Amino acid sequence: MPVTIERNFIDILGLKTFYLKAGPANGRPIFMLHGGSPGTCANLNWKHNVDALAGAGFTVYAFDQPGFGDSAVPTDHSMEFRVAHALAFVKAIGAASFDLAGNSMGAYIAARIALDYPKAGRLVLISSSTLAPKGSDAAQAKSDAHNADLRSYQPSLENMRALTKNTFLRQEMATEEVIRERYEMSAGARHEAAQARLKAAPARSMVPDLPKLTMETLILWGANDHGAAVERALLLFQALPKAELHVFNNCAHWVHWDQAERFNNLVTGFLARSL
Repeated sequence: MPVTIERNFIDILGLKTFYLKAGPANGRPIFMLHGGSPGTCANLNWKHNVDALAGAGFTVYAFDQPGFGDSAVPTDHSMEFRVAHALAFVKAIGAASFDLAGNSMGAYIAARIALDYPKAGRLVLISSSTLAPKGSDAAQAKSDAHNADLRSYQPSLENMRALTKNTFLRQEMATEEVIRERYEMSAGARHEAAQARLKAAPARSMVPDLPKLTMETLILWGANDHGAAVERALLLFQALPKAELHVFNNCAHWVHWDQAERFNNLVTGFLARSL
């Protein structure tokens, strides 16, 4: 039976915020946080995952962060504001308890919420250089080169095609439809917001706080990630008291696309376990 996806807007910290909701009204909520690359947004980021999670009985919430997708552009482009906005969104939904999933920068934000808000249950963390310890010089150089590519992006279909082909290992997933959708979400006011984020205060390191994340955590990583070295996944795993780590071969940065079916099975199984 097809899953119905509701698309709504809500005011969060004075910003018109887009979000989608799917799944049963009485399901356990899971909040899904997209990353920070050009053109990302809730609709695109979780396109291959919302149906599976909602179909498994979870109530899925995925929202566009400030300056991304269909949410309004803020005046404060710092990571601290993005964290505050995400936490305010979670509180506005009013769930008694919930789980969190995030990829890349979204994993960092999910971890910040889990650290500060006791109603958070399990964590699903996907391919996050922002969150993980730095690792070796080679691992840091890999991350720096990837970040430089993202920072230099200028909106065009050609540039988005190159960026998207670098996001996936499975090149057939970089269809013209996906490239155009992502390009449209990277242009205009959204590009201006991206440029402003480059000048804003960066994310503070969470490495000293990682041992405080004592909830059950599932870490998912791609062995072929162009920016986040696998050694950093292992360091993150070692820093978290109750973590398990799955590394996928033939998989790049968006694990939830390159290995969507396996991702969905692992995440639904992990979240379905008794707390």
